[in-house]
Amino acid sequence: QVQLVESGGGSVQAGGSLRLSCAASAVTYIMGWFRQAPGKEREGVAAITRGGSTRYANSVNGRFTISQDNAKNTVYLQMSSLKPEDTGMYYCAARPIRWIGNPVLSESIYNNWGQGTQVTVSS
Repeated sequence: QVQLVESGGGSVQAGGSLRLSCAASAVTYIMGWFRQAPGKEREGVAAITRGGSTRYANSVNGRFTISQDNAKNTVYLQMSSLKPEDTGMYYCAARPIRWIGNPVLSESIYNNWGQGTQVTVSS
């Protein structure tokens, strides 16, 4: 069981930036960020494979950047030009089982989840 610890959430005005971090307790092969707004289903935001391939949801492409430090088993989500609709609980997810292929934003492939960190963007 891989433990995930997220940090970096907070409140910011529209147009601002935040950086989320997620530290894993073991090696993972793909890590992703998901978010859930009040009253809505959880959705994939960004994902990255251990090899560095990335994928973004259309809604954040060009504004968010996912990166990683494999030596630290840590993934980051740099969020810029934030909008009120980016508000929600952000969850880190990881797959410690080998993954071959491009990163995906489907929850079903991830085995472990963090506790979530709140991001609030005010207009």
